[in-house]
Amino acid sequence: MSGNQGSNARVGGRRTLPTTCIIGLGLIGGSIMRDLDAAGVPVYGYTHSRSGMRDAAREGFDVSDDLSRVLSRASSDHALIVIAVPMHAVEDVLDSIAMYAPNCGITDVVSVKKPVDELVRARGMRERYVGGHPMSGTEDSGWGASRAGLFTRAAWAITYDYAKECEDAGRRVPADWVDIFGQVCELARVCSAEAVPVSVEKHDEAVARVSHLPHVLAEALAVVGDRGGTLAQSLAAGSFRGATRVAGTEPELVRAMCETNADAVVKTLDEIIPLLQDARSSLAATEPDLEQLVGAGYRAVTRMGARKGARAESVSPIKISSRPVMRIQLGAHGWVKALRQTESLGGRIDVF
Repeated sequence: MSGNQGSNARVGGRRTLPTTCIIGLGLIGGSIMRDLDAAGVPVYGYTHSRSGMRDAAREGFDVSDDLSRVLSRASSDHALIVIAVPMHAVEDVLDSIAMYAPNCGITDVVSVKKPVDELVRARGMRERYVGGHPMSGTEDSGWGASRAGLFTRAAWAITYDYAKECEDAGRRVPADWVDIFGQVCELARVCSAEAVPVSVEKHDEAVARVSHLPHVLAEALAVVGDRGGTLAQSLAAGSFRGATRVAGTEPELVRAMCETNADAVVKTLDEIIPLLQDARSSLAATEPDLEQLVGAGYRAVTRMGARKGARAESVSPIKISSRPVMRIQLGAHGWVKALRQTESLGGRIDVF
C-alpha cells in the first residue's frame, strides 16, 4: 500500500487516529462513530439502511448510502476503514475496498476472526489489515441502538497473526502494517476500551466460550421457559431475563456468529452437555445434590469477575482495570514477543 504520511502523527508520544471511515452503522459501527465524533476524530460512514441514514444525518453525522462514493472519499483521505457489517456482507465490502480504496488500512469488528482472515488472505490484503472485535454490545441492533460509551472498559481484541508470521519467517514486519496496528489500538483507546492482543485461532476459541455458547444457551432457555405457558411467563423475573437477554438479538446476527464459528462452538457444547447431564443425574438421585456444579460455578465466576472491569478494592474515582497492562513500543526489538506474552496473560496493551 502507499504510505499514509498522516498515519505517523503523534501527540505526546501517542499515535493519533487518521480520518476514519465506518462501513456499517448498526449498534457497533454507530457506537464507534459516536465515540470518535465526541473525541473530535474526523469520521464518516456508510449504511445500507435508508432509515438509519436519515436518523444519523438528523443527528448531524456524516453518513451516506452510496458505498463506492464513501470508499472513494476514504481513499482520498487515506482513512482507516472499519468494517462493521455482518459476516455475510464482509466479502462484498472487501471487494469494494479493493476497487475503490486500495491504499487504505482496514480493520473490522466482526465477532469471528478466522473467516474474515481467510477472505483477507484470498485478496492479498494482509499487509493492510488488522482484525478487531470489541467485546461489548446489547441485544438491540441498528443505528437507533447505538450509543456513546458502549465500549467503556471493554476488551477490544486486536489480532496480530501477520506480525507473528513475519517474525517466525525471519522477516521484518512492514512499517505500514505496524502503523495500522497502532491506529487500531488508538481506535480502541479513543472508544475507552482496552486493547487486548489475540491470535485469530485463540480469539475464536475464547469467544465460543464466553459469547457464542451463551447465545445458544439463551435461545434454548427461552424455548424451555416459553413452553411453561402463561404462568411461567408471568412469574419470569430477573434471573430468567438476565439469562435470556441475548436471545432477543436479531436471529440472523446470532446465526452469523455461531455458524461461522461452528467448530469452536461444538467443542464448548461438548464440554457443557456432560455438566448438564451430571446435574440431571444429581437431581434425579434419592438425595438431590448440586453441590459440585454450584460450587464449581461460583468459584469460576468469581475468578472471571476478578479480571473484568475495575478493581473492587480501588477507592479512586478513576476506574482501574484488573487486566494486566504491558506498555509496548511498536516496531521495537522484541515487540511481537511482548504481544505474545500479553496474550498469554489475557492482558491489555498501551502502545507508543
